[in-house]
This record gives sequence, structure tokens and C-alpha cells, in this order.
Amino acid sequence: MPGYGPPPTPAKKLPPKTLIGVIGAAAALIVTPFVSGWESGGTPRLVAYQDIVKVWTICGGETLGVKPGMVETAAGCELREEAALIRHAEPVLACTPILRSHPNQLSAAISLAYNIGTGGYCGSTVARRFNASNWRGACDAFLMWNKAGGQVVRGLDRRRRAERDLCMKELPR
Repeated sequence: MPGYGPPPTPAKKLPPKTLIGVIGAAAALIVTPFVSGWESGGTPRLVAYQDIVKVWTICGGETLGVKPGMVETAAGCELREEAALIRHAEPVLACTPILRSHPNQLSAAISLAYNIGTGGYCGSTVARRFNASNWRGACDAFLMWNKAGGQVVRGLDRRRRAERDLCMKELPR
């Protein structure tokens, strides 16, 4: 009969993921400004645009669900960026768990994955070398990812060199 017995227990809502919760405070403090600086030059683009390979993009490099004519707020861009970093950090940690306690190398790897995709990263020489504990070789392999549309792109080359430099900081032995 309706109305008898205890009321149904509401489903417990899980707290939202945070970047700090996924990768730790040290890596989050490194990767967030690092990726922001590359993706938006520090100023997010609030109107959707096509990137160098004609992919619709908004804010600081977000492509997920972006359509022509979309507009975002600065606060919305911050939320998008954290969600995007989490979306890229989780697969990076899954395919290169050795990076968990190495914030500089993890941050560099997340930045690379943010730019080339997690599938590209997880299948890369960078990931294979990290997993083999070939730290210097992994950092050097970042430089392989400097092309778009088959051509070396100056901006990508600069980014890969910066990621390599970050990767080389406090390099494990």
C-alpha cells in the first residue's frame, strides 16, 4: 500500500571531480597556467573560431561540442578548462601511471594530450618511454609532435620545446 514503510532513500550525488583531486595540488598548480598560456595566450577567446586545422574551438582551446557562433563567458571558460584538463589528465594517468608522483612530467604530458588528444598521447613514443622509465627519452620525444597538416608549425614547435623544458625539470633518475 502506498504511504507505508520508510520513504525511498534518495540517490547519493557524488561530489564533482576537481583537477586537484585527480592529479594533486602540485601538478594542478603547474598545468593550469601552462596550458592556459598556450591555448589562449592568457586571454580566453569567448567566441567560437576555427583553429589552424579548421576545428571549431572556444575559450582556451576547447573543442568538445563547439559549434560556429557559440559564445562563452570568462567564468564559463574557466569551468570548461578545468573539465577539459580533467578529461585529459585521467587517461594520461591511466596509460602512464608512473607519472602520478612526478608533477612536472605529468603536467607536460597533460599539456601534450590536451593538444594532440589522449589517444595520440597514450599511443605515443612519449608514453612508451615514460612507462619504460626512460625519462629523458620521453621528454625528448615531445619534440616529435610539432606538425599540423603534415607541416612543421612554428607555434607547435615552440610549445613542444616548452613542454620538453617542463618535462626536464626535476627529472627522476
